[in-house]
Parts: sequence; structure tokens; C-alpha cells
Amino acid sequence: MATVTSSADTKLCLPQVTLCAASSVNIQATLRALRACLAQVDVAACKFFTDADDLAEEGGIAIVPIRRLQSASDYSTFLLSDMVDHIDTPYCLVVQWDGHIVNASKWRADFLDYDYIGARWPQFDDGHDVGNGGFSLRSKRLMDKCRNADFQHMHPEDVAIGRVNRDWLESWGIRFAPAELADQFASERVGNPRASFGYHGVFNMPHAIGTQAFWSVYRDLDDRSTVWHDFAGIFRAVGRGAGGWLRMAAMTRDYVRDFWRKHRGISARCA
Repeated sequence: MATVTSSADTKLCLPQVTLCAASSVNIQATLRALRACLAQVDVAACKFFTDADDLAEEGGIAIVPIRRLQSASDYSTFLLSDMVDHIDTPYCLVVQWDGHIVNASKWRADFLDYDYIGARWPQFDDGHDVGNGGFSLRSKRLMDKCRNADFQHMHPEDVAIGRVNRDWLESWGIRFAPAELADQFASERVGNPRASFGYHGVFNMPHAIGTQAFWSVYRDLDDRSTVWHDFAGIFRAVGRGAGGWLRMAAMTRDYVRDFWRKHRGISARCA
């Protein structure tokens, strides 16, 4: 049973959970997210699946070598097909560089009554709205079912689980958390990152960890492709407070530079 104590010197204890992340880019930002979780929670194990070859185990984070993830589709394939081989606990908590635990005091023991919990998708109103995989709790039982021959593999992996295959998974007794509980577990497109157990989404980071902390993370990213999609919202967020205009100017410069580099790279490949 997960326990929470009132002492400021103790952590939330989740012996049934393995904390996981998988990435070939933004390595330091991903390690920061794992550290942010471990600062608040004791888990059975913490594993970072990556092809980066210059990392050493530190602070309880085990480095697990994998083939390079060349694309977001490769990431989906790894989570759906391969990661379960490395999980020895009943549950896995998946985090990404832009999504992690914010407030461990928001943990609820009944999160473990379900096989899948991720932040709710407000764009869907058909009851299949749970949810985002970037910060998600999933059971090993669910992960095993994702390798069944009848499971329809596709990218992104969270849509494959939460929408495309949800009815089929539920026919096997797989339980998805209700939307109300998912809102307490994590925020993404809805909710307050500081009022839930965790969050996902780079657009939420300035609020979740503070503008200055976000700026430090952003400056060290080697792949800002996920930032581009939400550039306007992040741009406004980093502009608040002291030094905001300088951050906005630097972000604009980075956006133009990164876009031009990508454009040149695509042109070179096409040629």
C-alpha cells in the first residue's frame, strides 16, 4: 500500500512503481525530470532508457541502454513493445522532460485501482478521454496486453491505448481511470499543474516549475521541436517578470535559428 506521512523529512513511498523515461534527445532535461520525481517519491526502481553513452548511474537513476530512438514513432514502438521487458513491478510511472511529479501530497491510493491514468483530453467528448501518456501511470498488465497480436499498434502510443484500443483493452478487464480522477492525477490541456500530482506539456512548465527554472531547462535543450507547437503561449509566459523581454528576444532568435536549420536540413535531404 502506498503511504504518505506528514513529516517534511519523509517521501511518498511507492514500492509497487518503477519510474521510467525513454529518450535519445534532451538528455539532461529528462534527467532533471527524473530527479524532480525522486526528490518527492521513493519508488522500487528508476530507469532511464537511452542510447546516450556518456551517462553513469546517479542518484538512484539506472541507465538502461537501448537502440537510438530516431523519431516520436520509435518512442511509441518502444513503450508499446519493449519497455515492459524491463519492468519488474506491478506499475510503471512514465515521465518525459516536460512532465513529472509536481506535488506528491496529491497522490491518491486509488490511483492504483486502475491500469491506466493520464491527463484528460478535453477535445474528446465520447468518454474515451483518458489520456495523455507523457506523464502516465500504467500497469504491467496493460503493458503486456499492448503486445498482444490483436492490439492495433500505432503512433502516438497514448492514442493507441486510450482511444483506438480502449474498448478492446476494457474487454480484457483493463481499467481506465475516470476523468475526474485523471484530473487529480495530472494536468495538461486542462487543470492546474500545481493542484495535481503531476503535469505534462512544455506550455505548462513556466507555471509548474517557475519561469526562471523553465528558462534554464529551455536554454539547455538540444531538440526544441516540441516547443515550437506551443511557441506563442510559452513566449507570453517567459515574458513575465524581471528580464522577460530579454528572454522573449532570445526565444525569438532561437526559434528563427532552429527553424532555419531544420529547413536547410530538409532541403539538403531532398536534394
